[in-house]
Amino acid sequence: MAADFATDFDEWLVQTFARTGAFTMLIVLVEIGETSATPLRSSYVHVIGDETRWPDIVQLFTDAGAGWNGAAFFQADRAGLVRDEVARYRLKSLMRHLESDRSLLKHSEFFDVRGLRLKIEEIPPS
Repeated sequence: MAADFATDFDEWLVQTFARTGAFTMLIVLVEIGETSATPLRSSYVHVIGDETRWPDIVQLFTDAGAGWNGAAFFQADRAGLVRDEVARYRLKSLMRHLESDRSLLKHSEFFDVRGLRLKIEEIPPS
């Protein structure tokens, strides 16, 4: 089954939904600098279908009012959906950990403003 996707995000979302069914997604908007990635805002959504596409997500981010240029997506649980209180707790915990260890972003599905996949790598100390 070959499908045409406008962005890497679209492909990732469809494949993840096909694998897990409905799931809860933790989202972190990020400002990417030359050698930095700074978390700006965060939220979560329950994904209950695979119809959402990158422009829909960008509209949500625009409504958040943050000047972002990267977005990190984490599944709240490998098993699928979690209750709102669990999603809020896990998002709060994720943000607390990201404050002290930005390398956790490499464990996310990370995309730029065009919905294209990015890879985060640590810069070794000089």
